[in-house]
This record gives sequence, structure tokens and C-alpha cells, in this order.
Amino acid sequence: MDKIDKIITQWHKERPDLDVTSMALIGRFKRISQHLTQEMTKTFSKHGLNLANFDVLATLRRSGPSYALSPNDLIGSTMVTSGTMTNRIDQLVKAGLVKRIKNPDDGRSVVVSLTRAGFDVIDSALTAHVDTQAMLTSGLSQNEQKQLNTLLKKFLKCFEDQ
Repeated sequence: MDKIDKIITQWHKERPDLDVTSMALIGRFKRISQHLTQEMTKTFSKHGLNLANFDVLATLRRSGPSYALSPNDLIGSTMVTSGTMTNRIDQLVKAGLVKRIKNPDDGRSVVVSLTRAGFDVIDSALTAHVDTQAMLTSGLSQNEQKQLNTLLKKFLKCFEDQ
């Protein structure tokens, strides 16, 4: 019996008229998310990063050569506001991990590009991040991971258009 089971048992006793099955599922999602975030934050921290700047650097890295995107493309990939993205970019420029350069396709705008230091940091952090994720999911067999991924994909589709 885990902590969620205890809560559900209490609700069954106090409010037997309610079906709290969904409460158990969402409670477990929430607790799992907290554990995952805590461990991934530790990994990012070892590389001088946080979740927000890891996200920007990883988005640039996975975009492929030239590892540069417009601020609007970054906003679209990370789903944050323009003000938030500007702040993140400013922090990364200050840290020497990205630079703003004139957009080669439109000289009136800029693109954000990984610096050599940024490329090295994100590659190292990404390797550690993948290792952390593997460790975090190691309690499930490969088959269980596939099954869970299929179910979560179906569940996520309820909220997002694909």
C-alpha cells in the first residue's frame, strides 16, 4: 500500500458515495512528476543548468546544423511567452552559451545560435539527462515501458491535438 492508497482508503471511508479512481491516478501522476523533476533538476544543476535553459539549449541542439533558431521558433518549441523567452536568451547570452546573430534570411531579425561552449554543455548535459531518465524508468521492464508509453500517449491525446 502506498501513500495514494492510504488517501483513497480514507476517502472511501469518509465519502463512499464518490468514485475516487481518477483521484488515485492523478495523485500518482503528480507524485511521479515531482520525483522525476527533482532528479532531472539535480542532473541539470551538475552542468550549471536549470530546466528552463536546458530546454532552450536542447531545442537549439536538436534543430541540427547550424544550431540556430529564431526567437519565435524557440517560443513555439518551448511554449513560453516572448518575455519569458527573451529573459532565457539573455541569461544564456550572458553565460556565453548562445549568441544572437543576424538572420541570414532576413537581416531585420536575429536568430539565436549555440556557441561552442553552449554546444559542449548541452551535449554533456544531454548525455547525463538520458542516463538519468534511463535510471528513473529502470523500475519498469522494456515491455512495461512500451505499454505505459502507449497508454500515456492515448491519454495525452485527450488534451492535445496531434
